[in-house]
Amino acid sequence: MKEVMKTNIYDVEDTVIIVGSCLKYREPEGFEKLKKISDNIYELCLEETHINMAITKIGSMLRTRKVHKIIFATVDKSPHCIQMHYIQDELKKMMNIDTIDIKNYVIVDNKLEEITPEIISLSKDLSKLKKKI
Repeated sequence: MKEVMKTNIYDVEDTVIIVGSCLKYREPEGFEKLKKISDNIYELCLEETHINMAITKIGSMLRTRKVHKIIFATVDKSPHCIQMHYIQDELKKMMNIDTIDIKNYVIVDNKLEEITPEIISLSKDLSKLKKKI
């Protein structure tokens, strides 16, 4: 597994999976399921790297037009990892990524649980979330 922040932007292509760096160890069977989707797996720890730096790096990777699908996958309940799911919204504000297929998963009990953009948006809007609950 490579590190997002240490990878040359031109070395990524096709389907890229970006995972929280602890996912492989905390959810090993779930990680193996991701490997079946693509071997292009990159780790990112948003406890070490500021989200703005990650957004810039991933945006540069997408700018090369070699990436067609990106998957963000994290463990659940991590206050740092949840930020990874916010990256796509920030990228949409910076550039047109309509041609990129983006998926978000949390791995729970080694199962891939897809997280919709609506859920991600709600997680950033606590007052709206409170009204829904």
